[in-house]
Amino acid sequence: MARIRSSSSSSKFRYCNPSYYLKRPKRLALLLILFVSASSFVWDRQTLVREHEFEVSKLNDEVRRLQNMLEEFTNRVPANVPIEMQRREKVKEAMIHAWSAYEKYAWGNDELLPQTQSGENSFGGLGATIIDSLDTLLIMGLDEQFQKAREVVGGLLSTYDLSGDNIFLEKARDIADRLLPAWDTPSGIPYNIINLARGNAHNLGWTGGKSILADSGTEQLEFIALSQRTGDPKYQEKVEKAIVALNKTFPADGLVPIYVDPNGGTAYGTITFGAMGDSFYEYLLKAWIQGNKTSSVKPYRDMWETSMKGLVSLIRRSSPSSFAYICEKTGDTLTDKMDELACFAPGMLALGSSGYGKVEAKKILSLAEELAWTCYNFYQSTQTKLAGENYLFNPGRDMSVGTTWNILRPETVESLFYLWRLTGNVTYQEWGWNIFQAFEKNCRIESGYVGLTDVYLALKDNKMQTFFLAETLKYLYLLFSPPTVIPLDEWVFNTEAHPLRIVNRNDDIAGSERQHKPTVGLQGRKTGRFGGN
Repeated sequence: MARIRSSSSSSKFRYCNPSYYLKRPKRLALLLILFVSASSFVWDRQTLVREHEFEVSKLNDEVRRLQNMLEEFTNRVPANVPIEMQRREKVKEAMIHAWSAYEKYAWGNDELLPQTQSGENSFGGLGATIIDSLDTLLIMGLDEQFQKAREVVGGLLSTYDLSGDNIFLEKARDIADRLLPAWDTPSGIPYNIINLARGNAHNLGWTGGKSILADSGTEQLEFIALSQRTGDPKYQEKVEKAIVALNKTFPADGLVPIYVDPNGGTAYGTITFGAMGDSFYEYLLKAWIQGNKTSSVKPYRDMWETSMKGLVSLIRRSSPSSFAYICEKTGDTLTDKMDELACFAPGMLALGSSGYGKVEAKKILSLAEELAWTCYNFYQSTQTKLAGENYLFNPGRDMSVGTTWNILRPETVESLFYLWRLTGNVTYQEWGWNIFQAFEKNCRIESGYVGLTDVYLALKDNKMQTFFLAETLKYLYLLFSPPTVIPLDEWVFNTEAHPLRIVNRNDDIAGSERQHKPTVGLQGRKTGRFGGN
């Protein structure tokens, strides 16, 4: 048995013995042929891979060359085309890019999440980006995109004013009717949260049941306009009752704390022109402008001028560069902090300066220009050239970023737009262009635009805020448009940059036989928008 196993074992390895093939030349030849064929196959595969990699590299080089040529071509300004027109078209292209991304990845949702190419309903699924973008599409002449949006939802009074299409007025009235129960409080100061389906209104728990100043004083333009367009006075009556309540306890310096009791109208907390305070002051001025500065709306102007005296008392200047900034105030204590949200103030001051006498108007406009320079430096002071959410001021160190995110806010470019329109100084156009380029460099991705979680490190977030389309891009577009596009003597922008027609205010509501006495003259800006507008 041992011999049999030995024979079997040796037979298995005989094919590995060279002498086996030397004795059998045909099999040796076959083995050589197989070896050569296998070697050729492997060599051919390696050659193909190398050639493929070389071709891919050549194609990539060609793509880069074409991209560089395209960039050079698009950046070249023809001698016969004004630079403003070139820049305006760039902003328009940015709007198309943002809108197309929303249309592709988040259509019908409130907001686009570009990084994940999905949508989010942060406003209850109202299609907020569509509503917010309607008038921007109209102003930019993007008719195809506007018509598709119109088929989905009717939006804002401004869109009605711009288009004359009744669908927008009907929708605005429907939404306003659903909002009205929010004003059913003892003082007339509205609750800030309401269920549109059931009409249940309340305030946020973290406010201690109090209403927020900016929310309570930032509906006047829209509701007054709605009463004018429909002939129904109830909308105007509701919002002006809130101003009456605030006017009853209006402080001598015109500075109202951010938390207001909806029962009695008293206010407490921080005084700020930033988050939760800003647009209250903005609307005092703009209600006066909206009413065409008639005697019926002069009480709004009087309140605003009182508040501007208060604003001047909050102005401090940094060292060593003497940047003007607006402090926050709690009790008798000033805090050397300014929100980017407060950068609407330069534009507001410039817009309101013309209502003063010559000497005072010059002072107010000069302050507006100083504050605009500060806000522009909010952007210039970071590596990305984009502003943080707020800034701290320290002796000898000028300014430093407090909160590092940038969520595509519009306030600074809004002020640059007003200052350019009102002074004609093209410096404000240059500043706006620099800010736009910073947005393009740091926030544009293939699927839309995103904010930054850190303006130093250029770390991206995952949201395209609705106000980027509604406000930021709109103001940038208008910054490079002729003054005849939405002229400021015919239109007033609400706090979300939606233009409303200026209509004479008198004792009659347009289209109504009822005498409507002005209710505001009984005595002698919005929340922080992180995650929403």
